[in-house]
Amino acid sequence: MNTEIKLGLCNPPEPIYLYVKNAELGGESYLWYRYDIDKDRTIPVQQRGLTGYLLELRLTTRELKGKDNLKLDIVVSADELYVIRTGLETNFAKSFLLAASLVQDFDKTLIIAATAGEENTVFCNLYDAATKTKIKREWNKDVDWASIIHDIQSLLDGTSSTIPPTPKLSGVNQSIHPQDLRIRNIRTLLDYPLDLVKEWLQFQDVERPSLLNITKVNELIKSMCLAWAADKCEHPNYAESSYQKQVIEAVVNGTDELTAIKIWMQQLATVKTGVA
Repeated sequence: MNTEIKLGLCNPPEPIYLYVKNAELGGESYLWYRYDIDKDRTIPVQQRGLTGYLLELRLTTRELKGKDNLKLDIVVSADELYVIRTGLETNFAKSFLLAASLVQDFDKTLIIAATAGEENTVFCNLYDAATKTKIKREWNKDVDWASIIHDIQSLLDGTSSTIPPTPKLSGVNQSIHPQDLRIRNIRTLLDYPLDLVKEWLQFQDVERPSLLNITKVNELIKSMCLAWAADKCEHPNYAESSYQKQVIEAVVNGTDELTAIKIWMQQLATVKTGVA
């Protein structure tokens, strides 16, 4: 029996997302924040460091102002499961990757700290939590970032089981390309026929989603979702407009894509029940 489990009321075991930004709210400055999508408000995080075990690195895409942005998700196991989400091209992401590339043992605890730079930029400082020693690699904007990410992921895949177990995020699996995994997870959620996905890919002259550009991947996801919604509401335009607001806009504001789609599906099911 696990005596560490606390019985009674609690919050759902969802990951805590931290977003990096050098800003000010209510007269107080902060370098990262949480976002409450239900109340549409920013919650500044005053602590500049997060101590825990680095679990995963994953790349995700988010649409912002009509453009696709590649994000780096830094997954950390601490008192809760945290996901630090930042743009892949940001100074924070690059300074983190440079320092993390020097770590050879991810069984040990690390401190990931946000540090203010000039002109509202934010950098990342990485420390060995046991020795409080800063892990530093000289800045080099010309390094092969893809290779660094791959090398860190390879070490993380071999991390021993001595790290306290933490629930994995859905969609975090480095053995599968993020876009392939993204399509698989959403297709499974929608119970969308695999044969139809393969047929769609054949029309694009590719074998898997990872060979498509991100716009086409988003198009495939939307087509699967709208196909699922075809018999869920009386007016087809309603399904598409609600998808835009409750999925696409929600994801832009920081909601996990699978979570946003689930909420949208539940809402459409409620509408159908009400009409009936």
